[in-house]
Amino acid sequence: MMTVLRLTAPRVYDGLIGRCAGPLMHLARSLSGMTIPQIDEEVAKLLQLKLQLGGDEGKHVFVLKTPKGTRDYNPKQMAIRDKVFKTIINCFKRHGAETLDTPVFELKETLTGKYGEDSKLIYDLKDQGGELLALRYDLTVPFARFLAMNKITNIKRYHIAKVYRRDNPAMTRGRYREFYQCDFDIAGQYDPMIPDAECLKIVYEILSELELGDFLIKVNDRRILDGMFDVCGVPQEKFRTVCSSVDKLDKMSWEEVKNEIVKEKGLSEEVADQIGEYVNIKAGGSDLAEKLLQDPRLSKSKAAVAGLTDVKLLFSYLELFQTTDKVVFDLSLARGLDYYTGVIYEAILTQAGVAPVPAPQEANGSAGDEGPVSVGSVAGGGRYDGLVGMFDPKGRKVPCVGVSIGIERIFSIMEQKAETSAEKIRTTETQVLVASAQKNLLEDRLKLTAELWNAGIKVEVLYKRNPKLLSQLQHCEETGIPLVAILGEQELRDGVVKLRNVASREEVDVSRADLVEEIRKRTSES
Repeated sequence: MMTVLRLTAPRVYDGLIGRCAGPLMHLARSLSGMTIPQIDEEVAKLLQLKLQLGGDEGKHVFVLKTPKGTRDYNPKQMAIRDKVFKTIINCFKRHGAETLDTPVFELKETLTGKYGEDSKLIYDLKDQGGELLALRYDLTVPFARFLAMNKITNIKRYHIAKVYRRDNPAMTRGRYREFYQCDFDIAGQYDPMIPDAECLKIVYEILSELELGDFLIKVNDRRILDGMFDVCGVPQEKFRTVCSSVDKLDKMSWEEVKNEIVKEKGLSEEVADQIGEYVNIKAGGSDLAEKLLQDPRLSKSKAAVAGLTDVKLLFSYLELFQTTDKVVFDLSLARGLDYYTGVIYEAILTQAGVAPVPAPQEANGSAGDEGPVSVGSVAGGGRYDGLVGMFDPKGRKVPCVGVSIGIERIFSIMEQKAETSAEKIRTTETQVLVASAQKNLLEDRLKLTAELWNAGIKVEVLYKRNPKLLSQLQHCEETGIPLVAILGEQELRDGVVKLRNVASREEVDVSRADLVEEIRKRTSES
């Protein structure tokens, strides 16, 4: 007689199959009196029933993480970001800049061939409707495309937006695949070095206002580098690739860079040693530019002489802008992007006690063998007079100079400082909480809240019908709300509001008619 396996209760089916599908098969086959096909048939029925009933097996398990090289920002971190952005934007506006925006992705041909060896870091997108696209790598190339497309020859603009690089991220040190850039650029035909000096003044102002610590702004010129390579015997077709090697001097020793120049770039040791003689010269000011103008080899290069003459002129303007205490002329500064044609610069933090960090995506800088230890590049830029002409159908050039603030690096430093500081960071701007001292006053609280909102006051109210006064006061202390407008039956009869200072616990009765003005006065003082 056959033994029949019968499970009729859905709960039994679901629980047994969900947890024991494998063991059940083994158990069933061990039952006497059943053939293998019969057992397989019964198990198939059980599995089919489980599918109909639904179970945990088909549920998708989500991996709760952000993509590599990206991050979330909590309210406290966003408050720090907003403060930094406000400082930077105020500086840009103080210098007369207007703002614009461009698409987050561009035609791939717009971006390729502009970034030298870094072009491999561009994020390509799949073919979309016949167009080959890529995520923007920086804000400079899209800006140049915008100028050429709209035939704009003069503009002073700032642009704050996210860019993307398929880089090796170092999350804890401000290096990401998705990050913000804050760019300021001046486009137009102007007398030499005046716009360039203003860009350096902007970097000086922003870093001073943010109080990140001691900083140094390094200056060089692409024409000086090209002239130096020329007189040292570097073939012209290798200028850019050798420049990319020199650009690594902030992360590598000269011996390591020399080894790369010889073994990977194919230059002789003699040529590399001549380059080393220049890039290891101690940084200086206009006096160094004057000294190099007398150099027997560099003085024979028209490009080098033009660059050195402009550097001297630049320092004369920086003297007038009162920024020379933080600016040095450094021959080791190279910056690897292909589109630079003249003056280049980079700002680094030199304050002791800040964790060392690699050069950021915004500004791949350089550092000599002497001087203070660099703790990270936080801004960079330069002159790119030929970039717009690459996009213009007739090749018309629009001279441009600009700077990019390394905002993610700054965020990381500000966050580190906030963690070690006892100062409480507010994540809201609420000026006053409307509270009640007794029950059944919800309608009166909401009415007063509406009056204050309509007057432009930043107000909160707890979403409870009868909250305890202590709970309302604790909410203010936890979130940093400075004032509490307390309503009670007596206050309603007298036509006043009890205004409480949360920090000092001082209370004063204020008439409803004067409440808005009193709140504005007290919050502006704080």
